[in-house]
Amino acid sequence: MIITAYEALCNIGNNINEIYENAINGNNSCFENFDNYLKGKKVRAGIVKCDLPSIAKDNYNIRCNRLLLKTLQLLNSDITRLINKYGKDRIAVVAASTNSGVDDFEKSGIKKHFEIGNPAEFLHKQLGLEGFYTTVSTACSSGIVAFSVARDLITKEVADAVIVACTDSLSKVPVYGFNSLEVLSDKPCNPFSKNRSGMNMGEASAIFIAEREAACGIEVMGIGQSSDIYHSTTPDPDGVEAVKAMQTALKEANIEPKDVDYINAHGTATMANDIMEATAINKVFGNNVPVSSTKAMTGHCLGAAAGIEIALCAKLLENFDGRLYPNIYDGEYDKNLPYISLVENGKIYKQCRICMCNSFGFGGTNAIIILGIVNEK
Repeated sequence: MIITAYEALCNIGNNINEIYENAINGNNSCFENFDNYLKGKKVRAGIVKCDLPSIAKDNYNIRCNRLLLKTLQLLNSDITRLINKYGKDRIAVVAASTNSGVDDFEKSGIKKHFEIGNPAEFLHKQLGLEGFYTTVSTACSSGIVAFSVARDLITKEVADAVIVACTDSLSKVPVYGFNSLEVLSDKPCNPFSKNRSGMNMGEASAIFIAEREAACGIEVMGIGQSSDIYHSTTPDPDGVEAVKAMQTALKEANIEPKDVDYINAHGTATMANDIMEATAINKVFGNNVPVSSTKAMTGHCLGAAAGIEIALCAKLLENFDGRLYPNIYDGEYDKNLPYISLVENGKIYKQCRICMCNSFGFGGTNAIIILGIVNEK
C-alpha cells in the first residue's frame, strides 16, 4: 500500500510543509497555558489557531470535522484525481479519533456530535462517496490502527483506495483523565529527561490517500500490533508486547533493525511511557538508531497523534537533507532508562530511507508502522 498524497494541520503549521519546517528546526514554542478546564491549574497545549471552515449540516459541525475540512481543502486536486481514477464506490474512508464531538455535544445537545463514527461519516458524505467507511478508536494508537484497517480493505479488495483521516480537538474528557493520572504539565514536554514533568496536550488533523500501487510515494512497509493485557492506563514497563509489535512490523517489512534510519517515538514525557518505550527500543535496536519525540513540538494529539507523526515521517523521507527531527529536551537523559540514541539538534545524518513510528495507547494497545520511500530521487 502506497501513500500517494497527504496533508496535515496542527499547532506548528497550517499545512505539512509548515509543520515540517517548524519540526525539523525544533520549534517547541507554539503552545499556550490556559486554566479554563482545571480550576487552579494551567494546562499547556498546542492549539490550532487558523480560521476553520464552517460546516452547513448541523450533525457534522464539530471542531474535529472542521479541522478535517480545513485539511481536506489542501487535497482538492488529489481527491478529484482519486475519484476520477477509481469511482466513488471503490474509495473507502477510515478515520481515527478518540473524542469526536463530545465537547460540542455539551453545547449543542445534538446526539450525533458525540458519536465516535462522526468524522468518517462526515468525510464520506462531504465527498459523495459510496463505499465503505468507519472510524477507529483505540486510544492514542488509533492512527496506525486506521492504516492497518485501510490496508486490509485494499488487500481484501473491499476498496481500491482508502482515505485515512486522523482528527482530534482539545477536549475536557482527556484533560480531566490525564490530570487524574497526574501526568499533565504546564511546562514544556521533556521526553526521556530525568527532569520530565509530564505531557502537553495538542490537537490536529491529518489526511492520507492510500492506494494499492503507485510509481512513487511513501510505502507502508510493515505494521505491527499487540496488546499488553497489563493495566488500563499504564504500559508494561518491560515492554514485552511493544517489542513484539516492533518485531512484527520489521518482519512484515522484510528488514532488519539495522535497516531503520529513524524512529519517531511515542515520547509523551511521562515516567511510565519513557521507561517502557526506551526499554522496548533498546531491546530491539540497541542504541544504534536515531530516536526523537516530536510531541515536544506538537503536543500529544490523542487520536490524531499517529496521523501527525506519520505525516512528519513521510515528509522527512521526501525532504531528507541530512537533518532529522531533534528530540527537544533539557539534555539531561534519565540514566534510569536503557540508553537510546536521541537525535541532536543540528547534527547531520547520512541517510533516511526508512522510518519507524511508534504509538501506544490506554488499554495496552501497541501499534508500530514502518514507512519507506518509493522511487527515491
